Amino acid sequence: MKIKNLVYTLLVIGIIGFIGYRIKENKSEGGGSKDPNAKDKPIKVGGIVVKSQTFDNNLSLSGSIEANEQVEIRSEVSGIVEALYFNEGSNVTKGQVLFKVNDIELRAQLIQAQTKEGLASENERRAKLLLQKEAISQEEYDVARADYKSAQAQSQLIKAQIAKTSVRAPFSGKIGLRSISPGTYITPSILVAKLVNIGKLKITFSIPEKYATQVKVNSVLSFKVAGSNENYTATIYAIEPEVEIATRTLKVRAIAENKDGKLLPGTFADVELPLDIIKDAIVIPTEAIIPVQNGKKVFVSSNGMAKEVMVETATRTDATILVLSGLKAGDTVVTNGVMSLKNETPIIVKIK
Repeated sequence: MKIKNLVYTLLVIGIIGFIGYRIKENKSEGGGSKDPNAKDKPIKVGGIVVKSQTFDNNLSLSGSIEANEQVEIRSEVSGIVEALYFNEGSNVTKGQVLFKVNDIELRAQLIQAQTKEGLASENERRAKLLLQKEAISQEEYDVARADYKSAQAQSQLIKAQIAKTSVRAPFSGKIGLRSISPGTYITPSILVAKLVNIGKLKITFSIPEKYATQVKVNSVLSFKVAGSNENYTATIYAIEPEVEIATRTLKVRAIAENKDGKLLPGTFADVELPLDIIKDAIVIPTEAIIPVQNGKKVFVSSNGMAKEVMVETATRTDATILVLSGLKAGDTVVTNGVMSLKNETPIIVKIK
């Protein structure tokens, strides 16, 4: 019994000793041997001294290229296509006949209508003479005159339908691929081809509403298209009179010359829109900006400490960003190592 108690006592003493040893080791590993002032050791970071400068404020946008004029060629009347007078993919001029629909029935109707018109005209003439002699009443003459006017209108209606059988180009441009052949029975619902005018092209794009007051009609912009390094220019000629509520953007349209035909409707354009030139602007590297829930912030050096500053920004380029408020010339802004900083962290800034 004594031996058993002795074993238990030794076991308890051993456990207590082991626990004490581990506590001592943990204290030693947890920084007990470190410099008590290590947490106050300054962090080395990179930064710049803010200077005011002139900033060419350019806005980078995406736009779409559209034909200056574009229309679907259709027939207003139904009938058999007699002939086509255009080649697919060719240029046509305004007023050129593109195709002809058979009008033999309409011409027969016109002859019939003109015969009735002639008879009604003669009846109106005779009734007028009789009215002058007071042989008929004014009412009888009015009926004869109404019959003549009705017959005249019927003839004009058929002439208008005959004119519609010759479909003409509404403007000069390039016609696309046709979907009919001579002999096709055509109706107004059948698309014959598309006609586009690409001598000039429209570039449509949208800008954020905060830049709305800086965009003016007749302003010149530049743009590029995929697959080409060439810079093209366009002139703004129309601005939407209201901001789109859903997107908070303003739609703008410019027009560009395309005499060589290199640009095609339907492609995307990378637009560079010049805005107002800002003097005494504050511009900093983009890596200095830290997005936060309520906006954007930067760290500045103040008395050897990192200080959070909320900023309002505008135009961003590949390397820099325009700051509208929050910074002033002479401030030292941290650009490298910002993600490891907190407010009031001691820092040593290496100026670039």
